Amino acid sequence: MTVLVKRSTSWSGRAAAAVLEREPGTLVYACSEVEGAPNQRLFCELYADRAALDEHGRQPHVRHFPSEGGKYAERTGIDRLRPCAGKDPSKSAQRFARPGLRYRP
Repeated sequence: MTVLVKRSTSWSGRAAAAVLEREPGTLVYACSEVEGAPNQRLFCELYADRAALDEHGRQPHVRHFPSEGGKYAERTGIDRLRPCAGKDPSKSAQRFARPGLRYRP
């Protein structure tokens, strides 16, 4: 999720704290500032499975955002990603990479 914030706020830190405390199925929840764009935040979220994503959506801090997010954000955008190549510690690199792709230095 990309968020263009209205002003400096601890909102992203509070959201991260809530995820850490209440969502064991959330494997990664990272908020980053974007160089050269002081009001932009990029959230990277990774869930153990669909049930964990659904549980995230039921949390008060997530349900609160659509109605209250306007206090903190000018704009938000959510992109859902599907892995197509890379390394995943829970899978062998061969299974995760597209068939036929090989590393060539």
